Amino acid sequence: MDIAAADERRECAMVTGMGHTIGSQHLALREQVLAELRRRIVDGDYPPGQRLTEERLAADFGVSRNPVREALRVVEADGLVTMVPRKGAVVATPDASTVADLFAVRSSLETVAARMAAERATAQDVAALRSLLDDARVATEQDDLSRVAQLNTDLHLRVIEISGNRWLSSISAALYLHVHWIFRIGAAHRAPHSWREHIRLVDAIAAGDPDEAEAAAHAHVAAAARAALDNVDDD
Repeated sequence: MDIAAADERRECAMVTGMGHTIGSQHLALREQVLAELRRRIVDGDYPPGQRLTEERLAADFGVSRNPVREALRVVEADGLVTMVPRKGAVVATPDASTVADLFAVRSSLETVAARMAAERATAQDVAALRSLLDDARVATEQDDLSRVAQLNTDLHLRVIEISGNRWLSSISAALYLHVHWIFRIGAAHRAPHSWREHIRLVDAIAAGDPDEAEAAAHAHVAAAARAALDNVDDD
C-alpha cells in the first residue's frame, strides 16, 4: 500500500477541534481542509490579524502539514490571508478600498439579478425565498448571527439562481465568500434591517415588478455597504 495514501486515509478519519470531521465526505483531503479553513475564516473563528501557522492548523484539523500548506496558498489567492514577513500567514484585515470595490461589484450584480428574478420567478421560487425569510426572522430573533449570515448569503444566491443568468451564477461564489466574511466581521448588527430590506426585495420579485426589485436591491446593498465601511479600520 502506498504510504502517502495510507497516511491520507488515516487523516481522513480524524476530527477537527471544532467538531467537524475531516474526511467524512467524498472529497479529497486537501479540498476538505481548504473548505474548513475558509469556513473558519469567514465565520470569524480565525479573526482578522490572527497568525495561522501550519503547525497550529494541522493540529486544529487533525491532519499533516501538507494539505494545510496547499490550503493556505489558495486562501492567500482568495484574499482571505496575507503573507507577512517574519510572521507568515495572517488572516487579512479588509480595508476601505477593498470593501468599497466589493460592494460596487455586488451592487451591479444584485440589481441585475433582482430585475431578472422579478421577470422569471415561479410560485415555487417565491415560496423558497419566503421560507428563507422566515428562517432569517427566527435566527434574528434568537440573535444567532452565524445563522443569519449564512441565510443572508443563501437568499442572495437564490435570487441569482432564480434570475436564470448563468454568467451571474458563475461569478457569484467567489464574491459571496467575501460578502459573508464582511457581514460576519462587522455588519451582522444590521440583521434586523437586512431582514426588512429582504422582505421588500422578495415582495417585489413576487409581484413581478422588475423596477421595484432593482430599486430594493440597490437600496439594500447601499445600506449594507455603509454599515460595512463604518466598521472598517482604515489606519
